[in-house]
Amino acid sequence: MTATRAGFVAIIGAPNAGKSTLVNRLVGSKVSIVTHKVQTTRFPIRGVMMRGQSQVVLVDTPGIFAPKRRLDRAMVKSAWEGAGDADGIVHLIDARHWTGHGDKSEDEAIIARLKEIGAKAILALNKIDLVERSGLLAATQALFDTGVYSDVVMISGLKGDGVDQLADMLAARMPEGPYLFPEDQSADMPVRMLAAEVTREKLMLRLHQEIPYQLTVETETWQKIGKGGVKVEQLIHVSREGHRSIVLGKGGQTIKEVGTAARKELSEILGVPVHLFLRVKVSERWQDNRERFTAIGLDFDA
Repeated sequence: MTATRAGFVAIIGAPNAGKSTLVNRLVGSKVSIVTHKVQTTRFPIRGVMMRGQSQVVLVDTPGIFAPKRRLDRAMVKSAWEGAGDADGIVHLIDARHWTGHGDKSEDEAIIARLKEIGAKAILALNKIDLVERSGLLAATQALFDTGVYSDVVMISGLKGDGVDQLADMLAARMPEGPYLFPEDQSADMPVRMLAAEVTREKLMLRLHQEIPYQLTVETETWQKIGKGGVKVEQLIHVSREGHRSIVLGKGGQTIKEVGTAARKELSEILGVPVHLFLRVKVSERWQDNRERFTAIGLDFDA
């Protein structure tokens, strides 16, 4: 009988490199929220990928960037801790940044840190469908010459190109051992937290500029009702009264649309009717609240 394998792989990269999209693709279901905005992921989210006799626990880390605020510092610290604790590291890079279309300074900072800690990573050059093939070869060579990568895979996390190759590579590198989670479990995240993340995703997609970064969502109650349905009450914390008005929208229209979208997706994920109730509270210093950080697994003192 073939021995089972199991281990952790950290997916690191600059904000908006496509980490959450890749993790969802590898897992085969949605475990991490995805938006077009940078720094969407705030804390490590573990998705479970089954591949042959291997179980790969994928850690979707927050984007690594130059931190300014307490929340930023906690997110970046969390990302590097995820990499340090993993059995493997995938450095996901937006190929456009290395073919003359974008800023590659954040990638270079990650490469420097990998050199500093002596870690070898798999380079996954993402979004290859958006760049010229000739430019990819030069970019791949330049990156591999940095000496921090053991392998290079060209992928499109959105379209799936090259993802099977990456999955096979990760599965083969996991250490022998028993599975860490049940085979049918796709994510290591409490359902209450998943629900809050889904609502936060809908808010980020609906709102603009800095407001999405000034709010957080908390699932207050989770109650089973009727024949398999659930009643979920969530509290949206915002930093200012003006933000509260924007989140609510004229005549409550914005919060209604967000609630409808979140309820629909949660019902699909859970496979049961979801009755979602949202309210908005001004919590001026929520980003300085130790309990809020602890609730999402971040270090308040980072």
